[in-house]
Amino acid sequence: MAITSSAKKAHRSSLRKRVFNLRRKQAVENTVKRIKKLLGEKKVAEAQKLISEAYKAFDKAAKEHTILKGTADRKKSRLAKLIARSK
Repeated sequence: MAITSSAKKAHRSSLRKRVFNLRRKQAVENTVKRIKKLLGEKKVAEAQKLISEAYKAFDKAAKEHTILKGTADRKKSRLAKLIARSK
C-alpha cells in the first residue's frame, strides 16, 4: 500500500486512468472481434465497412498511449491483410 501522500495521489490517478485505458482497449477488441466474426460468416463487404471503425479505435488507443503506435500499425496492417485474403 502507498505510504507517502504523493504515492497515494499517484495511485488514485492510476485508478482513474485505468478506466479509460480499459475502455479504449475494449473498443479495439470488440471492433476486431466483430470484423473476424463477419469474415467467418463470409460477409466480406460488411467487414470492409467496419475497417475504418477499427482503424479509428486503434489510432485513438495509440494517441492516448494505451497501446504503442507500432503495435497499432501492425495490428491494422494484419487486419487489412486478413480482409484482403478473404475476398
